[in-house]
Amino acid sequence: MEKKNSRLRRAKRTRAKIRELRVPRLTIHRTPRHIYAQVIDGDTQQVVAAASTVSKDLRSTLGNGGNVAAAEAVGKAIAEKAKAAGVESVAFDRSGFKFHGRVKALADAARESGLKF
Repeated sequence: MEKKNSRLRRAKRTRAKIRELRVPRLTIHRTPRHIYAQVIDGDTQQVVAAASTVSKDLRSTLGNGGNVAAAEAVGKAIAEKAKAAGVESVAFDRSGFKFHGRVKALADAARESGLKF
């Protein structure tokens, strides 16, 4: 349980800093089988756009939701949905997860698709 508590402590500290900026944030959550991404408005704390490996449009094209290719697909999808909602730049909230593997793949794919952070 210590590993999870450390991750949540890091996430809490990061979210406090992002909340001070009052900018939209791209937050992610990963499990062994899936990865989820949301763009949350900085002022109202409402979800503006969401994408995950569980959603119907991505689930049909992906075989496995717990790999780097799936994370890249979610990154592209969240960038397209955020831009459609009028969000061009966000703060990246990695929820205390280390910036490597699937988290890095999602971030890089979102940047390549035009989201700025």
